[in-house]
Amino acid sequence: MHFFYNIIVLLAGVLLRVIALFSPKIALFIKGRKNVFFTLKKEIKPNDSVIWVHVASLGEFEQGLPIIEKLKNNFPSYKILVTFFSPSGYEVKKNTNAADLVTYLPLDTKHNAINFIKTTRPKLAIFVKYEVWPNYIRELHKRKIPTILISAFFNKEQIYFKSYGRYMRNTLSKFTHIFVQDSNSKILLDSINYTHTTISGDTRFDRVSEILQRDNTLDFMQNFKGNSKCFIAGSSWPEDEEILVDYINNNSSTLKYVIAPHNIKKEHINNLKKSITKTVVLYSEIEQTTINSYDVLLVDTIGLLTKIYSYADIAYVGGGFATGLHNTLEPAVFGIPILIGPNYSGFKEAEDLILQKGILSIKNTLEFKEVINLLLSDKKLYNQTSDINKNYVINNTGASIQILDYIRKVL
Repeated sequence: MHFFYNIIVLLAGVLLRVIALFSPKIALFIKGRKNVFFTLKKEIKPNDSVIWVHVASLGEFEQGLPIIEKLKNNFPSYKILVTFFSPSGYEVKKNTNAADLVTYLPLDTKHNAINFIKTTRPKLAIFVKYEVWPNYIRELHKRKIPTILISAFFNKEQIYFKSYGRYMRNTLSKFTHIFVQDSNSKILLDSINYTHTTISGDTRFDRVSEILQRDNTLDFMQNFKGNSKCFIAGSSWPEDEEILVDYINNNSSTLKYVIAPHNIKKEHINNLKKSITKTVVLYSEIEQTTINSYDVLLVDTIGLLTKIYSYADIAYVGGGFATGLHNTLEPAVFGIPILIGPNYSGFKEAEDLILQKGILSIKNTLEFKEVINLLLSDKKLYNQTSDINKNYVINNTGASIQILDYIRKVL
């Protein structure tokens, strides 16, 4: 099976080069990997001690960031190498100060894996959540380099637990230790005789809890909100925005609205602005106007959403009508009610908070209107919903402490 896997990866590499001719994103994927080994050889000296952290994309980077920061603080003599699989993560975080070196991960061919491990010589390898690459894992195992998987989340539909999943089960068995998010993941690993596990929870809780310790002040948000209640929709897709705009246009309340779309391309932002009948200002225009006189603020930039959530009285997290739900923990940490679309299966924190009634799922415009109006009119319900979300984050922090304790023993 290993032979066939290697053939598939090689063929995928060829196919991606063809697709890159027509896809800017895949072109970045290919171009970004061209000079990886040159960069590694240039930046990693023979006497460097390296800790390697691999993430798929931006979400997994945020998940791994509490560990990366603790490694930086607790092991200052080590060089922290972070690799990305996806351009959407690498392009945003390639200049982060959290790591000493950030690169793409070369495709998982046998040759690349051997070359990468020989060049970087990591003392420890950390993979985040779902990242299981057979050739890299095998090469690390062969060289007896401690290799851990953190914030892992398993379900019975994954290949590891299928009759035809022996090859991937064998790869999984080569991890030195796996830190899982919940007891169900541990039970599933036990069922395939993998027992080097710890239920540590999700490091994202540690990440979002740190948000409360920083200065989240945004002058433009203070001016925009004033003394009004503020509804903030983050990472919205067109399917979400259709419902949001309908409510905004047909509601006479004094709410202030902030929409931070997932797609901030000029054409989309302009079309969204035109669809709203109330007064609208773009973030890119706020220096030219008196922002507190507007009803709706459209955020046509990235990097501000987490701080913007700190001004929310109610939040909506997008993606539940489209390709996949975005991060609900970022608004939850501020202890506010959260609304989402109907598709949240597989997003553990959303599933948990739906059951606890801290997150409220809506299916259409009518349900959205009913839930918003109920939260605004029923103070007891509002406070209960807010407390559920706040306490959920508080009660699930601490994963990074357990992981760091383990790392101290193996380094």
